[in-house]
Amino acid sequence: MLKTTRRALRALTPSLGRTMTRFGLGSPGAPHPTTHQTDQTGQEQADHDQISLESVLDIPVRDMSGDSTAARAIQDRGQFLARQDRWDELACDIRAADRARTVAPGGVLRAELLAYGARCDVVSAVDHVLTEGAEAQDPALLSGVMALEAVRQEHRHDPYVNLVVAQAHTDIGWAWQGAGKAATLPALHRQRCAAHFDRAAHLLEPFDAITLDSPAIAAAQCALLVRRAEPASRLADRYGDLIDLDPTNYRAMRALGAYLLPRAGGALGTLELEARRTAARTQSIWGAGGYAWVSFDAIAQDSAACNQVDVGFFIDGLHDIVAARPGQEMINLLAAYCAVTLRRDKDAGAPDSPRARIAACASWLIRDHLTELHPLIWAHAAQGFDNNARVTSPQRFAARGRADALRAIADQFRDDLDRGLRIIFTPDGPITVNA
Repeated sequence: MLKTTRRALRALTPSLGRTMTRFGLGSPGAPHPTTHQTDQTGQEQADHDQISLESVLDIPVRDMSGDSTAARAIQDRGQFLARQDRWDELACDIRAADRARTVAPGGVLRAELLAYGARCDVVSAVDHVLTEGAEAQDPALLSGVMALEAVRQEHRHDPYVNLVVAQAHTDIGWAWQGAGKAATLPALHRQRCAAHFDRAAHLLEPFDAITLDSPAIAAAQCALLVRRAEPASRLADRYGDLIDLDPTNYRAMRALGAYLLPRAGGALGTLELEARRTAARTQSIWGAGGYAWVSFDAIAQDSAACNQVDVGFFIDGLHDIVAARPGQEMINLLAAYCAVTLRRDKDAGAPDSPRARIAACASWLIRDHLTELHPLIWAHAAQGFDNNARVTSPQRFAARGRADALRAIADQFRDDLDRGLRIIFTPDGPITVNA
């Protein structure tokens, strides 16, 4: 059995075109937004505008390749240990990272990266053959996951081996669903999708995340609750458990808010209640930030949710987030959210609308706290931090993020620029000099 398992796992193509998906953690690191199509004339004008802005805006640009390389090295370790059938060692690594809540460069949890690396061969192979229009009987659709199931049989009582296999089933379920809605899928796709999700839930059911002190298992269970359309109250309770297990992980709070929207089966009243509850339970870490995190993606996606948000509480939350996490990665995230994500809605409303008042926070975030530019964060912000889309050219994607950021920064210094001044960002903040 083990030789068969090894051959099946190693024969799979190690393509990593799809990143970790549907963890129920909002924006898990590196989403894959789609590529915009721009005609040549428009691209030339955009390039000209960027060159003009770069001549008057001097801001250090952070190359994120180091973070990506470090995160990829962790993922590669998970992949290597799985290929070598060193599952005891892999489970030990995931358990240690999970209990320590270790975060990799770039903000993704180390346990998530290890677990994804362990299953990425299987998931990527299925994703590839489905994208290529494989027949339902194609052996690649089952051979990899059956190899993982064989591994799981030998480690059936280990929660972290079960976690890897369950997450593989979850990812494959989403691959069968694709970008469409479950109700419009062909019958076969619906059946395969449901079967994989059911299997994932069955594998995780015996394990109590709180008893195990495991945010990773709690997150995987939350992701399945979302797919199975559980009542909003149950979803909120389970996400509450996850947040209690790791209150420093703001991605869980963002996911909770998004999944409590009416379009996901929730209700605006429940969203507001849980945002306030989360702020109370995480006050010692985030201040009012818990309210902002739960509302973060929800108000960007839903105008009704935005219109009901307590703007003062949300803005207090932004200030408290900056106080708790003053690093430039966080400042870029919040500034890009206010300057780009919230302004994507053409019906943003009057200048005193909730959306406009929160978007205006870009001013103090950029003027008082920004010292360097992280283009990829701005690029993700332009796509609403969508986890389901893809990047066809990372270079063009980052370049668009850089251009969006420069325009947003220029907007904050328009009067200075119109007077012919140049803006230089120093470690102590921006200064103006003669151009």
